[in-house]
Amino acid sequence: MKIFENFDLKAYNSYHVHATCKRAFMPQTENDFVDIYRNYPTDSEKIILGGGYNVILSKAFYENDFILIGETFSAIDFQDNGLIEAESGLDLKALSELALENSLTGVEIFYDIPSSLGGAVVMNAGAGGEDIKDVLLKVRFLDLQDLQIKEMLKEQMDFEYRNSYFQRNKENIILKAWLQLRKGDPVLIKTKMEETKAARWAKQPKDLPNAGSVFKRPKGHYVGPMIEGLGLKGFAVGGAKISEKHAGFIVNFNNATGEDILKLIHDVKERVWDKFGVELEIEQRII
Repeated sequence: MKIFENFDLKAYNSYHVHATCKRAFMPQTENDFVDIYRNYPTDSEKIILGGGYNVILSKAFYENDFILIGETFSAIDFQDNGLIEAESGLDLKALSELALENSLTGVEIFYDIPSSLGGAVVMNAGAGGEDIKDVLLKVRFLDLQDLQIKEMLKEQMDFEYRNSYFQRNKENIILKAWLQLRKGDPVLIKTKMEETKAARWAKQPKDLPNAGSVFKRPKGHYVGPMIEGLGLKGFAVGGAKISEKHAGFIVNFNNATGEDILKLIHDVKERVWDKFGVELEIEQRII
């Protein structure tokens, strides 16, 4: 396990916001997670970051410990008949590329979805009608209430649209997931991956730091067209602005702070409510 003091989190959040935490842990084994909670107690809550793709760091400095689940905890094992066993820090892009190398289909749509595997399970990530739950079999997790490592089958996880048991029960840390893929034609797999990427790049602001869609889609409405209809494309607060490419995204164009992003979100929510009577719900996790 790696431990750092006064750790810079800029590279660990996709908005690239400057923020520092008092102490950061990078676990390398499942037992490291138990060790962190058993032997490094603190008065404040420990904050867990996977890829840091769907979060807003709202402070410049955190007294909290951070647990960074990424490259140091991202092993993958290809078993028989398309079964994959992978640690939760594995990046979805790497997962899809490794599946392609093994002529396995089922995760092509994740080629350009920014997330760690653990984060994808927590929020049931997906696109185009395909979700991570479609290929998931089970997970192993650490239960923080008794510091025991347990397993849970997909059928027990109460998956919904961008939601799961683990989203609602944050005292559990996903450590590993088992996915069932199937053999496929590598040419077709590669084609789907490239088409998926091209479709996203055509619509989404990939040229500036962002954390994906800011708001959940409200019933009967589309967020982007509402914000665009208010003339808010390009509207900025500090170094954060509504993307000119897709109004459902906020981008960091000039050293934005977490405070800039939250103020911009507040302004957008107020204006959408005043104009459309719709209460926007934030999809991203505010820390």
